[in-house]
Amino acid sequence: MNTYSPKICVIIGVVAFVSITTLIMGDKMMKSEFDKDIEKLFADSEHIFGKVYTSNQIKDLPIPVQRYFNYTLKENQAYVSYARLQHSGDFKASKNWASIEGEEYFTMQKTGFVWLGKVPFFSAKDVYIDGTGNLKVKLLSLIKIVDAKGRETDQGELLRWLGEAPLFPTALLPSENLQWEPIDNDSAKVIFTDKNLTIECVFCFNEEGQITQFKTKRYKDNTLENFTGYCGDYRTVDGMKVPFYLEAIWNLESGDLSYAKFKIDRIEYNIPSKF
Repeated sequence: MNTYSPKICVIIGVVAFVSITTLIMGDKMMKSEFDKDIEKLFADSEHIFGKVYTSNQIKDLPIPVQRYFNYTLKENQAYVSYARLQHSGDFKASKNWASIEGEEYFTMQKTGFVWLGKVPFFSAKDVYIDGTGNLKVKLLSLIKIVDAKGRETDQGELLRWLGEAPLFPTALLPSENLQWEPIDNDSAKVIFTDKNLTIECVFCFNEEGQITQFKTKRYKDNTLENFTGYCGDYRTVDGMKVPFYLEAIWNLESGDLSYAKFKIDRIEYNIPSKF
């Protein structure tokens, strides 16, 4: 046994060295790619100067939507041009939940976002820039497992931006690209167009005016499935009331599948740069 102990120690040392080196290389490559995406995101979208919210903008909107803007915005609230956040939470990568940490960057003048999330051994990057979506998942931030792109991915990523828009509520005000349609006293439909892609979803509101749910049909792989996003834990940031809890759920025939529960740790506006 003693004869082989040094060899075993050397092998263990080599394996540990290779593992650590792989992790460092993977993290550096992922970080470099992430930084380039953020740079491109902000370069493509200009600051929205001199535009403010007034209650006159919402007088013809569905009643629950008026209730929402009266709750979340103050008169003469400046439009948000950029948002950035850091979050913690839980993510279901397979059958088990794992702790996740992430950061995300948004633009409004040109619709876009970049998100990077990390769970043990895996990292994921979600992007929607200039009308194009992409999801990458890597093992040890180096070995590519998923690289989703195409029309279905574009649709899913644009829906993610819209579903997270309560984090920057001026983006939900009516515009040439966004229209609200009435449903009932507690919900309304949004029709949103970016580039040549048009999406629809239903937002649900409580009596206070908070958006509580976001319902739509979203592509899961190549299949269009029902999807629900939940919002909660509203707090005031820069005069706006925004949710600090987000949850994503697939509503499948086999049952509901919750896969992401994010808690916002920090959110800032109109700083077009990386943390």
